[in-house]
Amino acid sequence: MTSPPAGAPAGSPAGPPARVETERLLLTAPVEADLAELHALHADPGVWRHLPSGRHAGPEQTRALVDGYRADWAAHGLGPWTVRPRGGGPVLGMGGCSLRHGLAWNVYYRLAPAAWGRGYAQEVVAQARRWAARLRPELPVVAYLLEHNEGSRRAAERAGLVLVHRGPDAGNPDPAAVRLVYADRPVDAALLAAFTA
Repeated sequence: MTSPPAGAPAGSPAGPPARVETERLLLTAPVEADLAELHALHADPGVWRHLPSGRHAGPEQTRALVDGYRADWAAHGLGPWTVRPRGGGPVLGMGGCSLRHGLAWNVYYRLAPAAWGRGYAQEVVAQARRWAARLRPELPVVAYLLEHNEGSRRAAERAGLVLVHRGPDAGNPDPAAVRLVYADRPVDAALLAAFTA
């Protein structure tokens, strides 16, 4: 599933990673049949405790998000996955990498509260970084999150990403909100401006 074909050069893509299995998770590119469960995830107030204004008010909002991620898959060969238990079952969350501003892979993970604290985010991030490195190794992997979102911050740090920026969160309804940017390597001012403006 996640290994290159026999004889493939190290670091070469093994085809689109639209279905990947980790030790405990099944990661699949989102499809139409996932929409109801993905809307339930994104409409859950518990998921948005760190940013209540991000909660999805209706299924159209979730559809627009998922359509954007499906476009990432079509254009770049990688995007966020729908996350389920490896043996099948209900959606636990979404996560993966999408190409942002043509400058970096933005690693993303959003899990249902019942799935928090189990290390699932690390499994998703590890696969996202693995495939991003195979497809566009010259681009950094970046996580963009709010400082008070402790779980997201810990997930980024445990995944080996390093803090490269701390500053005000442009456009946040909370003027005291602080935005953190983590990356897998040093990044330049142009990238930081693109992610934080």
